[in-house]
Amino acid sequence: MYGSKTNKVVGGLLLALALSTAPVYAAVKMVGGAPMYPSKTIVENAVNSKDHTTLVAAVKAAGLVDTLQGAGPFTVFAPTNEAFAKLPAGTVDTLLKPENKDKLTAVLTYHVVPGKLTAADLAKMAKEAGGQAQIKTVEGEPLTVSLKGKTIDITDAKGDVARVTIPNVMQSNGVIHVINTVLLPAS
Repeated sequence: MYGSKTNKVVGGLLLALALSTAPVYAAVKMVGGAPMYPSKTIVENAVNSKDHTTLVAAVKAAGLVDTLQGAGPFTVFAPTNEAFAKLPAGTVDTLLKPENKDKLTAVLTYHVVPGKLTAADLAKMAKEAGGQAQIKTVEGEPLTVSLKGKTIDITDAKGDVARVTIPNVMQSNGVIHVINTVLLPAS
């Protein structure tokens, strides 16, 4: 019906369109069985991860949903359900009680750093600081970032170490790094 020249032009346009959208699709990571879209906020993505149901429940109980849906940017170290399960028995249930909202808020904001720090940024900071760098959390206390080969570890005020298991989950208002241990402030 159309000449080969028309088919080549249409084919070329389709290829160009496919290539121009490829980076958008390539940036989508899977976390907890769900795609994490860079066009969505931290909360909009986290609610879909089956590995982060405890974190989402805690964010809701602490009243931090609006904050984490805000403009940011934020860097969030997001502990998995398994990370929360490693806490002493009853800890999560106790933190989720309304009378413990301040303590829960402190724990959650200890997992948030102002700004958008990628894994490359964290690694660079650690290298430039001689192997370990401190970053200040929204809660106010620092976390220590260290590089073990190509793996990033985050150490809390109590000396517990969380490993970044899925880095650079880009969000419209920041970045999430999935971690395997809950970080706890000193107080």
